[in-house]
Amino acid sequence: MNLDDFISNFLDQLDDTDSITKETEFKTLDEWSSMTALAVIAMIDAEYDVQIKGTDIRDSKTIEDLYNKVKALKA
Repeated sequence: MNLDDFISNFLDQLDDTDSITKETEFKTLDEWSSMTALAVIAMIDAEYDVQIKGTDIRDSKTIEDLYNKVKALKA
């Protein structure tokens, strides 16, 4: 599991956004919604076999914050 792959997988969940970085505050994206959050949760489960909760997303500000939560749960 590495950050670049996580960013790429996260970007795949977004329809209208062309690029993001580890510093992207994903909840400020125009297309961020509860449906997008569910898609990200499903992606994390499928790609990393990690179950996160809505609170994990709520408590994360940037994509790197969320990645670090997933990485910690994977360990």
